[in-house]
Amino acid sequence: METDIPAVIAGSAILVSIFLVLLRAFQGPTTYDRILATNAMGTKAVLFVALLGFITKRPEFLDIALLYAILNFVATIAILKLVKYRRLS
Repeated sequence: METDIPAVIAGSAILVSIFLVLLRAFQGPTTYDRILATNAMGTKAVLFVALLGFITKRPEFLDIALLYAILNFVATIAILKLVKYRRLS
């Protein structure tokens, strides 16, 4: 099986950045820093799923990545609204 070296390097960089964002989520001095770090971690997970689909040559992973990106966006907006107004309606 042939490995694509740039894709492996990109995947490693994404995993390192996920770890750094996770540290930021735990250290964040404010609630908004933690929410931003969680959103960034979700975005990096979308990138990792798309890259995994590229490496394994399975295009259906892109559908999963897009669905997760939409879910990440909606969840972030809902959490920000909940934090600001203390209710979702």
